Amino acid sequence: MPFAHTAAVASSVMATMTRMGRGIYTRPAAERPERPLELYEFEGCPFCRLVREALTELDLDALVHPCPKGGTRFRPRVVELGGKAQFPFLVDPNTGRQMYESADIVAYLFETYGKRPLPAAWRFASLNAVSSGFATISRGGAGSRARPSREPAEPLVLYSIESSPFARLARETLCELEIPYLLKSMGRTKLAESLPPPVRDRLNLAVEVETDNRRELEARAGKVMVPYLIDPNTGEEMFESEMIQRYLERTYGGY
Repeated sequence: MPFAHTAAVASSVMATMTRMGRGIYTRPAAERPERPLELYEFEGCPFCRLVREALTELDLDALVHPCPKGGTRFRPRVVELGGKAQFPFLVDPNTGRQMYESADIVAYLFETYGKRPLPAAWRFASLNAVSSGFATISRGGAGSRARPSREPAEPLVLYSIESSPFARLARETLCELEIPYLLKSMGRTKLAESLPPPVRDRLNLAVEVETDNRRELEARAGKVMVPYLIDPNTGEEMFESEMIQRYLERTYGGY
C-alpha cells in the first residue's frame, strides 16, 4: 500500500474515532421510502456528515448529489430549489419535503421513517457539530473542493458505512469529482460484523446477515465488505478503497 494511501487511511481512522464510531451500527427504519431520498451535500462538510450518519443508523439509502466548494454540477440546483447554497439539503420525493439544516433533517428522518423518538445522542446538536468539525479537520478538508471531471451518464452505486475509514476515502473522491451516486447503507447490526471477512473465516465465525443491503451485496459479490462500487456506465464493480479511487480518477477525473 503506497505511503500516501496509508496516511489517508490513518487520518480517516482518526476521523472515525473523533465521532466515537457514530454511523457504524444500524437499527433499520420501520418504514422505507419507495423512491430514494435525494441528498445534496459534500463529504467534508461537518453538518452533512451528521445526516449521512443518521442514514446509516436508519439503514436508509439516498441518491447523493455531491456539491463540493467550487462545484458547478449540482450547487446551482440547490439554489434553484431552496433559494440558497447551503448544505446539506434534503429532497424527499416521497413526501414532497425539502429542507436545509442537519438537525432538522435528522429529526425528520427518525420521525418519518424511523417511526421512533429521536435518540438522546442526537439531541445535542451543537456537540455533534463540533465533534464532526474535528473529524473534517482530521482529514484536512478532503472531500470539500471540486476538481475537473467528466459527468457519468448514470449515477454510480456505492455500498458504504458512513464511519468506515475506507468507505470515506471512496466517498471523498466521488465528491471531489462531483460524481452522483446511490448511497447504499450498510450499517452493522452486531459486533461480530466489525471483523473483516478473512478474520471471521479463520475464526470459523458465521454471522447471519440481517439487513437488505448486506444480503444484496453478499449475493452479488460473495462477501460483505465496504466500500463496494458499481459503475453501470462501464459494467465495472470492485472492492478496496485504493482501487476504487484509482478507477474513478482514471475514468472520470482530470477533464
